[in-house]
Amino acid sequence: MQPDQLQAKLRDFEDLCRQKGIPLTVQRVAIFKAVLQRDDHPTADQVFEMVKQRIPQLSRTTVYRVLDALAELGLVQRVFPTGTARFDGNVRRHHHLVCRLCGKIIDLEDQTLDQLPLPTSELGGFEIDDFSIHFAGSCAACRRTGA
Repeated sequence: MQPDQLQAKLRDFEDLCRQKGIPLTVQRVAIFKAVLQRDDHPTADQVFEMVKQRIPQLSRTTVYRVLDALAELGLVQRVFPTGTARFDGNVRRHHHLVCRLCGKIIDLEDQTLDQLPLPTSELGGFEIDDFSIHFAGSCAACRRTGA
């Protein structure tokens, strides 16, 4: 993410916190910034390790709670292609390529996929309001190394 995009997202975060009456803590800002600065869809533990370097007294529980709150606010999204929740700062509709060998997740933006017709029958009363597609396979690095 470009520095100007990062600053804009952080300003939007500050504004949203003020509107909702949520205290804007150093920990919340650092955790949100850590997710935005990564494009590898980090786990909560990876975010914890990254932010703990800057805030040594940070607890793992705080990271989990803040990530959950950010997801509830729509500022990050939870991605579950590997069984463990990963977090993505890109909240626009997009899809993912998931390496079955190393677990790497790569964003895939494809307007053709975005316009797929949604199922309308046999949903048992379920109403679809959004979707994303995960494609599983092997990344270039794993194929090169023969993993």
